Amino acid sequence: MASSTPANPNAIKEMAERVRAGERAVLARAITLVESTKPEHQSEAQSLLQELLPATGGALRLGITGVPGVGKSTTIDQLGMNLVDAGHKVAVLAVDPTSRRTGGSILGDKTRMNRLAQTPNAFIRPSPTSGTLGGVTRKTRETMALCEAAGFDVIIVETVGVGQSETAVADMVDFFLVLLLAGGGDDLQGIKKGVIEIADMIAINKADGDNINRAGRAASEYQAALTIFTPKDAAWFPPVLTISGRDNTGLEDMWGKIIEHRETMTADGTFQARRKRQAVEWLRDMLHDRLMSALRANPQVAARMPQIEADVRDGKLLPTLAAVEVMSLMGLHAKES
Repeated sequence: MASSTPANPNAIKEMAERVRAGERAVLARAITLVESTKPEHQSEAQSLLQELLPATGGALRLGITGVPGVGKSTTIDQLGMNLVDAGHKVAVLAVDPTSRRTGGSILGDKTRMNRLAQTPNAFIRPSPTSGTLGGVTRKTRETMALCEAAGFDVIIVETVGVGQSETAVADMVDFFLVLLLAGGGDDLQGIKKGVIEIADMIAINKADGDNINRAGRAASEYQAALTIFTPKDAAWFPPVLTISGRDNTGLEDMWGKIIEHRETMTADGTFQARRKRQAVEWLRDMLHDRLMSALRANPQVAARMPQIEADVRDGKLLPTLAAVEVMSLMGLHAKES
């Protein structure tokens, strides 16, 4: 893989200073740099992130998921406004499941969070995945770090509620909230039970109007259902609340539980251990990302790969042996397994 052009140290330092100063336009440019796949941009992005590293890590990182229609945008818009009114600076990163075929995104985040988008102390940004789970991991983690360096003390990562991005996001945040509606039943409204297992809290949304009693019953049912799962943290059993993002009811209690969770996890060392584990996972994900990029950029691999794939597809070559051959083309040696 060809080496990229070294980043200009003075330009990187200036950009870092302006990000730390909270200049929104520069923050947006820095995120665009992180999202770029060009080798020279990746080099600059990593230099920038290294420069900003001492200013990162101070925010509360909150992941929120739920199937389409559960009211995520309304809830995040209202919760964000509540937090801004309380003196917080809030960044919302909406994990955007970019289409593999067209490259287009299906989320219109700023139009769905009208009030928050117009608030000076809030920042909303789609976090495109480029159709890969690894895209969620690398780009969203690095964007979170940039927002923290820019002074945002609450980072909300929203997922669309389909696919495997929920697990990836849960592994990079401090608290993972699952929004549900009343009447889920055994199918858990299309959300995999595995997502319920990684939840730090469940909130039954749209507990308003004629739906209040139904939401209360659903909360009791989900709370009972959670007893069959082993909590991911011994010191915390996920609570189930009823809320209405539309009416701004229950959101204060919900935020109180999020703060209580952080205090509990900090007191017994779990919070710090989770952050350290996430840093190591980031390293591993980056290694995977870089190795795959190197593989795709290798001219020998590019020339031989179509035939290797054809032989595997036709049953002429064992996938294990194919992997060994590809690694050999890259000058690496691997034991067959």
